[in-house]
Amino acid sequence: MNSCAACAFQYDDQALIDVPERLRLLAGEIGDRLTPAKDGALRRRPAEGVWSPLEYGCHVRDVLLVQRERILLALTEDTPAFASMERDERVQREHYNEQSPTVVAGQLSAAAAALATTLAALGDDEWRRSGVYRWPTTEIRTIGWISRHTVHELIHHLRDIDAGLQAATAAGTSELAVSRPAGSDPPA
Repeated sequence: MNSCAACAFQYDDQALIDVPERLRLLAGEIGDRLTPAKDGALRRRPAEGVWSPLEYGCHVRDVLLVQRERILLALTEDTPAFASMERDERVQREHYNEQSPTVVAGQLSAAAAALATTLAALGDDEWRRSGVYRWPTTEIRTIGWISRHTVHELIHHLRDIDAGLQAATAAGTSELAVSRPAGSDPPA
């Protein structure tokens, strides 16, 4: 995967040296979207099969945490097989849509800082260490690719958050119901 058709992210355009700061900045932008928004707008799923802005914020926080753990594992083991993050299952299991936006924003910042600190300390050989990554297909991926992919995740989901907030604004947040579909299928 060298690019994303949906958000135009180009993996090869992201210099590894810039990844730590990009992660910090993007996590801050996402946190900034979560804290001033009206609660109904944050918790509303704009369409069937689409997460709410708050659910995307929680997902990004967990991506940062999981990616750091994967990178630490790849630094200590030769080509480990990374466990699935269970992204869809987490939405319901961890009650993403019921979490505090302010708390999530702080956790996003802390998770980005921890991953950025880990990445900033890597030497050239460490960026090339690898593990078995299972998404979108099962492939051996380097820490460099995982790091770039994490930047992509934040950029891509920042767009999703903005789209969800815009949809809520267009609909008029006073008329929005909080969407917490118990037992429903999570978005794909």
